[in-house]
Amino acid sequence: MLRLTNINTYYGTIHALKNISLHVEPGEIVVLIGANGSGKTTLLKALAGMLPVATGSMLFQGEHFENWPSSKIVASGIALVPEGRLIFGSLSVRDNLLLGAYHRILNHDRHVQRDMDSVFDLFPVLSRRHKQLGGTLSGGEQQMLAIGRALMAAPKILLLDEPSMGLAPLVIKEIFAGIAKLRQRGATILLVEQNAKKALSIADRGYVLETGKIIVQGTCLELMENQDVQYAYLGKARQPNH
Repeated sequence: MLRLTNINTYYGTIHALKNISLHVEPGEIVVLIGANGSGKTTLLKALAGMLPVATGSMLFQGEHFENWPSSKIVASGIALVPEGRLIFGSLSVRDNLLLGAYHRILNHDRHVQRDMDSVFDLFPVLSRRHKQLGGTLSGGEQQMLAIGRALMAAPKILLLDEPSMGLAPLVIKEIFAGIAKLRQRGATILLVEQNAKKALSIADRGYVLETGKIIVQGTCLELMENQDVQYAYLGKARQPNH
C-alpha cells in the first residue's frame, strides 16, 4: 500500500532523513521506534506533505505522491494524527470531528454520520462529551479526539505520531486498546511511538531509526529479541563483562 524508496529530506542544511526505504502492507500495523531526534516525526511530516522531499520516491497504492500538497494527500487516503494532538480547543468535540471530514462534506459524502458513530463506538467518552469544547477535555480524551478526527477523513492508512506521549499508564492502555480495535476493523497504521514495548506488542513489523537512518528492521518478535533493541528501547540492562 505504501512504499518509500531512498527518501532524503533536509531542514535547511541539516540532512534529516537519509535514504529511508520502508513499506506498509494493507491491514498491517508497522511501528517506527527510535530516540528523540532520530527522524520519526520528520518521516511522518514528509508523508503528510508538511516537509518537502529532496530525493527518493513515495508510492501510495502504486501512485507517486512526493511533494503533493497536504490537502491532496489527505483526500487520497493518508491521515496524520500529529504529535501533541493539536485539536481545536474552542470548538466542540463534534465540530472537531466534522473538520476531519471537511473534504468529504465538500464532496457530499453521505457516510460522514456513519463514520462519526463508528468513532463514538471506538471511544465512547467522545459520544458522552460531543457538545463539550475540545479544550476542556483531559489529555487522554484529547488524544482520542485527535485519532477520531483523523478517522473522519476515512483514511486508507493512519499515521499516528506518539499517541501515548504525556499520558497516564491507564489512559495509555485505553489508547492502545483503541488502536488494537482499529486493527480488528482492518485498519492500516504506521505508528511512531516512544513506548517501544507497548508498540511492539500490537504491531506486525517495525523499523528502528537512528540519526535519520533505518538501522534495524524486522518482525516485532525479531525486534524484541534483538539485544541492541532490548538495551536501547526495552529497558533491559546490559550484562557486565567478566
